Amino acid sequence: MGFTKAVSLYVALVHHPVLNRKGEVIASAVTNLDLHDMARSACTYDIPTCYVVTPLRDQQELAKSLIGHWCEGVGRELHPDRCRALERLRLVDSVFAARKEIEDEWGRAPTVWATSAQDYRQALTHRQAREQLEASPSPCLLLFGTGWGLAPSILDEVDGVLEAIPGINGYNHLSVRCAAAILMDRLLSRERSIS
Repeated sequence: MGFTKAVSLYVALVHHPVLNRKGEVIASAVTNLDLHDMARSACTYDIPTCYVVTPLRDQQELAKSLIGHWCEGVGRELHPDRCRALERLRLVDSVFAARKEIEDEWGRAPTVWATSAQDYRQALTHRQAREQLEASPSPCLLLFGTGWGLAPSILDEVDGVLEAIPGINGYNHLSVRCAAAILMDRLLSRERSIS
């Protein structure tokens, strides 16, 4: 079952503020694998922009270097499909900056949803989120936390948290790349409905 209109979903790979294994707020490192896989998923599901959120200049420079390698010169010539995907990545200092950029583009603030591996009592089911995307004229920004997940300061400010992806045997430690691909498919796939 496909959508009858374009769905305006944006995603953000958040490196700050996120938690470490001790529950402390940190800025996590940008990784080549995350950038590639998030960009490929965004391109596959025609998501216009995947924001990479980090205030750290050295991490922004690393990301620019990785993107530049595949989108300029020999890298682009050898693998044009990688550039097509990686061009969807946009570096920003904060979730607020991503939100503001979308608001400036659309003339209205996006709905902001967070993801988590934790269970939230008032979490949106994937079906509810999909239905809201279909019905709303406004854009939506979906946040994915790196490290051990988004910091409480982010979770306290969002419009909703999507339900965790349930595992079959209770194991719930998907990489952010895998979780993002699964959720993009559940929210945007034209081939199947979800429960």
